[in-house]
Amino acid sequence: MEKIMIDNILPLIGRTATLLESDIKNNEDRLSEIVNNSRFLVIGGAGTIGSAICKEIFNRNPKVLHVVDISENNMVELVRDIRSSVGYGDGEFATFALDCGSEIFKVFMKQQTNRIGGYDYVFNTSALKHVRSEKDPFTLMRMIDTNIFNTDLTMQMAKEAGAKKYFCVSTDKAANPVNMMGASKRIMEFYLNRRSVEMPVSTARFANVAFSDGSLLYGFNRRLDKGQPLSAPNDVRRYFVTPKEAGELCLMSCLLGENRDLFFPKLDHDLNLITFSSIAEKYLMNLGYEPVKCATEDEARSRVVELKAKHKYPVYFFKSDTTGEKDFEEFYTSNETIIMDRFESLGVIKNEVNYDEKLLQYFSSAIERMKKKGEWTRAELIDLFNYMIPNFNHKETGKFLDGRM
Repeated sequence: MEKIMIDNILPLIGRTATLLESDIKNNEDRLSEIVNNSRFLVIGGAGTIGSAICKEIFNRNPKVLHVVDISENNMVELVRDIRSSVGYGDGEFATFALDCGSEIFKVFMKQQTNRIGGYDYVFNTSALKHVRSEKDPFTLMRMIDTNIFNTDLTMQMAKEAGAKKYFCVSTDKAANPVNMMGASKRIMEFYLNRRSVEMPVSTARFANVAFSDGSLLYGFNRRLDKGQPLSAPNDVRRYFVTPKEAGELCLMSCLLGENRDLFFPKLDHDLNLITFSSIAEKYLMNLGYEPVKCATEDEARSRVVELKAKHKYPVYFFKSDTTGEKDFEEFYTSNETIIMDRFESLGVIKNEVNYDEKLLQYFSSAIERMKKKGEWTRAELIDLFNYMIPNFNHKETGKFLDGRM
């Protein structure tokens, strides 16, 4: 089966060296000491980022590592991956196919707190992360539940379980958001800030995780598996990190970050921004294919067999015109306090306690009213987000990624 493996990612995303190697080396003794003496819960731990976090934790031999995820299949793969690479540790490793927003999960948290004394560190990587998820009002409401309310709920449960720290993944798209996904994460940051007066929390904003589940680059592997052409925008430039780098960044933020710290990778605007179309071309050339640009989707679909026989492969590149696509990537805004000299490859946004209690109550009440009414529209939700984030510049074009190949 032809596909790009993790070891081959760096050249595709325009880098020759891993991002966090020196920072991990400089802090390894402290990281290993904390992990070796702690109990961990990773929510959403079977996804790409969650799995990477689990492996970073497992490699350092924790006392307890419990993983919760709604995907049975991904959970099975995580266990097989760990057993086939690291093997076995001295502590307790267990997985649970649970929805962190369910009543069952609440019982699980109470019983584990009684059985093992709770968790020292809780990582939450569960999220609806795709911009395409804002295309309809129903998925959009689930995004709000998952990214905002489940996060607030699980942080409260972490506190009740005696956790020392709660970590949650944010996104670079939360900085000056133009889509509902990024805005939902920005509102999530408001809720986390409120909870931070009760227990320590840290977060991370980072770039696209190359070849993460469901991403465009992940789709390249699937397209080749199925003998289908590659399609990508040629005008969208993004930052990328590898799955391992994502796991390392989250571990550093959770274990070494102070309360309300938000970590982000130091990536160079001129050196590290790269288009999806250029990655597609490098991807194919790495597999021994010459990319052949096609003028239409139909042409690309019809020429796979013909071109593949000649060690060539059809690609269809296009100008982006879909809702929520940000023109450029940024990890922080001009009004945030940035620390750039604490780590070699990581910057830190320092946050004070700063939230509007009435605004958060208004948001919670508005969502609850919509649910009780039993109907809501995208427009209503977008208006509510505009009220929550006055500078929210939602980029609405009426077109969505599901309309693309």
